[in-house]
Amino acid sequence: MNQSGKIVISGEEDGQRVKSRILEERIQRAVENGYLNIDVQAYGQHGIGGRLWNAGDNRVRITVSGAPGQRLGSMGFPNTFIETLGPSSDDVGWLNAGAHIVVRGDATNGAGNAMAQGKIYIAGDIGARGMTMTKHNPRFEPPELWVLGGVGDSFAEFMAGGRAVICGLGSHYRENILGDRPCVGMVGGEIFFRGGHHGFSESDARLVAITDADWIWLTSNMQTFLDLVGRSGLFEVLTSDRDAWQLLKALKPHEKKSEARCSIHQFRTEIWDKELGEGGLLGDLTDIDRSQIPVIASGNLRRFIPLWENHKYLPPCQAHCPNGIPVQKRWDLIRKGNLDKAVDLALEYTPFPATVCGYLCPALCMQHCTRAEEYMPAVDISLLGKASKEAKPPQPLAQTGKRIAVIGGGPAGLSVAWQLWLMGHEPFVYDKNTQLGGKISSVIPQSRIPQDVVEHEIKRIREKVEHLELKNELTKKEFNKIKEKNDFVVIAVGAQTPQTLAIKGHEKAITALDFLRNSKSQGMAVGKRVVIIGAGNVGCDVASEAGRLGAEEISLIDIQEPASFGTERQAAEAAGAKFIWPVFTREITNEGVLLTSGELLGADTVVIAIGDKPDLGFLPEYIKTERGFIEVNDAYQTSDPRVFAIGDSSRLGLITDAIGAGREVSRVIDARLRGKDDTFDQIPVIDKARVKLEYYDPRPQEFSDIEQCALSCASCSGCRDCGLCESLCPQQAITRKELMNSDYEYVVDDERCIGCGFCCDACPCGIWELRENEAFE
Repeated sequence: MNQSGKIVISGEEDGQRVKSRILEERIQRAVENGYLNIDVQAYGQHGIGGRLWNAGDNRVRITVSGAPGQRLGSMGFPNTFIETLGPSSDDVGWLNAGAHIVVRGDATNGAGNAMAQGKIYIAGDIGARGMTMTKHNPRFEPPELWVLGGVGDSFAEFMAGGRAVICGLGSHYRENILGDRPCVGMVGGEIFFRGGHHGFSESDARLVAITDADWIWLTSNMQTFLDLVGRSGLFEVLTSDRDAWQLLKALKPHEKKSEARCSIHQFRTEIWDKELGEGGLLGDLTDIDRSQIPVIASGNLRRFIPLWENHKYLPPCQAHCPNGIPVQKRWDLIRKGNLDKAVDLALEYTPFPATVCGYLCPALCMQHCTRAEEYMPAVDISLLGKASKEAKPPQPLAQTGKRIAVIGGGPAGLSVAWQLWLMGHEPFVYDKNTQLGGKISSVIPQSRIPQDVVEHEIKRIREKVEHLELKNELTKKEFNKIKEKNDFVVIAVGAQTPQTLAIKGHEKAITALDFLRNSKSQGMAVGKRVVIIGAGNVGCDVASEAGRLGAEEISLIDIQEPASFGTERQAAEAAGAKFIWPVFTREITNEGVLLTSGELLGADTVVIAIGDKPDLGFLPEYIKTERGFIEVNDAYQTSDPRVFAIGDSSRLGLITDAIGAGREVSRVIDARLRGKDDTFDQIPVIDKARVKLEYYDPRPQEFSDIEQCALSCASCSGCRDCGLCESLCPQQAITRKELMNSDYEYVVDDERCIGCGFCCDACPCGIWELRENEAFE
C-alpha cells in the first residue's frame, strides 16, 4: 500500500474541466492502487470522495482544494475522511453511510440530506433543508451534523434519527439560527442549538431539559469539531455557559395530537356493528362469523403468500447457452472456494469448454446476462472458459454395451460421442480425416484461438472415444453396414462443400473454405488487394487471415447489411477491412470484381464466402432431405427412427449450436436405450425484473480475474444465502433451516407471516415470489 505516499488528482486537464465521472474514476483507481492520501484540485466536480469501498479497512483521506461541486462525500463510506479547504455546494454528505466530512466554510442546501451514518462538520452556515430525512440504525452510531453558524429554512424536515449541533456563532442568520419552519415532519433524532430562533413545528418536536449525560456528550465532542474546522480557540466561548444551549427532540407517536374522530373501538361498536351487525342492514341476511380479525392478517387470512423458489427457474445465462452449461452454478462454486470443481463441471456439458467458451463462442450467455439490462458489464465467462483447458473428465456411468455410430468428427460429432461415453455407452466416431475436430482444427484461424488449446482438448476426447478412420469415401452400402452394427447412428458430417456463384469468371475465385484451409495448413500468397464476396463471420475470418498474410486493401462486399458480429467482425475491422453493401457482383475478371453498377473493385485475390452445404451422397433414399440438408424433427431424428442428424448436416448454425445439439441427441438416445421417456421438461427462465441489481457493483467495465467475475454474478434464481429476507422480515416469520449435505432452505412461519412482500422486494437474486392466496382467488 502507498500509505505514506500522496497523489494529486487535478480536475482540470489541457485547460478543460474534467468530467465528474472521469474524476471519480481516477480517485477510485488511486484507492485501488493503494493511495490513502489524495489531494483533489476541484473545478466544480460533483460527488468527490463518495463510495470508496475498495479501500477495505484502510482509512482514506481526501483533501479538496478549489471549488467542489454538489454532493461532496455523497454515499461516503466509514473508511473515508474528506476535507474541503473552502466552502461547498449543495447536498454535502447526501446519503452519507459513514464518511467524516469537514467543510472549512459555508455549505449550501441539503447538508446531511438522508444521511444514515458518519459525521459532517461545517465551519460556517448551511442553506435550506439540512439534516432532512436522516435515519438511524440502532446497530450503528447515529449520524451527526455540526454547524458553527446557523441553518436555513426547513431544517430537520422529516428527520428520523441522528444528532445536529447548531452553535449559532458568527451566523448570517443572526437571531434566527434555526431558520424558518424547522422540524416539520420530524419523527426522530435531536438538535442541540445555541442562539435565538423564531420557533419550530411544535406538533412534531419539543424542547427538553439538557441532562448531565447530554452535556457531557456535547462538550466532549465539541473540541474535536473545533479542531477539525480550525477554530480550536472557541471551546471556552461555546462551553462556558450551559444555559445558553437548548435541546429539541422529536415527539413520540403517543405524544402527538390526534385528530381522529373516534377510536377504532368506537367505530366498531357505533358504526360498523350498527349497520352490518344483528338488526342492521345485512345482519338478518347472513350468519357469517362477525368476530374481529386482526388489522394485519396472517395464516390463511393473508392476501398474499411468499414462496421461496430457489433454483425453480433457469438463470438467463444458462437458458441461452446451447450447451446448457450452468454458468451461475459455476460462479457459485468459485465464491465458495471450489474453483477446481467449477472448472471440471463444464466437461459434463461440452468436450470443448476452453476452445468454445474461452475463444470461439459469441458468448450468448453474456449477451443475455441480467446485468446488461442495466448497462452494467456482463460477467466475463471467457475467463472461466480459458481456465477450463485443464478440466478433469468426470467418471462415466456403468457400461451398458450399447453401440452408437457417429459419422463425422467435427464439434457436433465429438459432442454427442463425448456425452454418450459419459452415459456409459460405446460411441464410435467415423471420419475420413486423421485429425479430428472438423473446422475447429482445419479452418478457424489461429489468430482466434491458440492451436495448443484445440490440440489439448481433441487429445482429451480421443483418450475416451474411439476414432475409426474411413479409408474411402462413405457410400450408401457402407452406411447401411454401419447402421446394422450399431444401435443408433448420428450423422454429423458438417457442411464441407462450398457454395459458389453462377456468374462469369467464378473459376477465378477461391472459396472461403479452401482459402482458410490453405492459409492454416501451408500458407499462401494473396497479393496486396483482396476482395471477399460475402461479409458474414466466415468472410470476416478470411479478411483477418488475408491481413495476416500481407494484404493491404481488404474489401468485404454483400448484397445486404452484413450479418457478421462478435470477435470475427472485430478481427476483420482490426485488419483494416472495409464493408461495402448493398452491391451485386456481375463478373470476376483478371483485374478484380466487376459490380452491376459498373464499378470495378481491383483485386489480386477474390474469395467467395457465401456458405457451405453438406455432402450427403452416402445417404440411403429412406432418409429424407430438404434443400440439400437432412430433414429432422425437434429431437433431430431423421425419417429413420434409428438415425439422427445434427450440426450443419441438418441446419447451419454456430459451433456452440452444433455442440448443444449433440448433447440433446445424446439424452434422447440414452433415454431410448434405457426404455425411458425421451421427452424432457423445459424449466422456465426467471423474469429478470425479479433480480435486484442495486446490490451489485456496476464496475468494473472489464473483469481482471475469475474471482471478481464470481462476486459480480447476480446469481439469478439461485440463493446466495445472504439472509436479507430473514433480517428484514418485520414479523420474524422467516428462518434458515439446515438440511443434509450442507444444504439449506428458508422457511416461512405462516402464523407469523402477514404477506407484506418485504422478502420478495429485498431479495437480490429473485428467489422469493409473492403469490395471491388461493382462498381469495
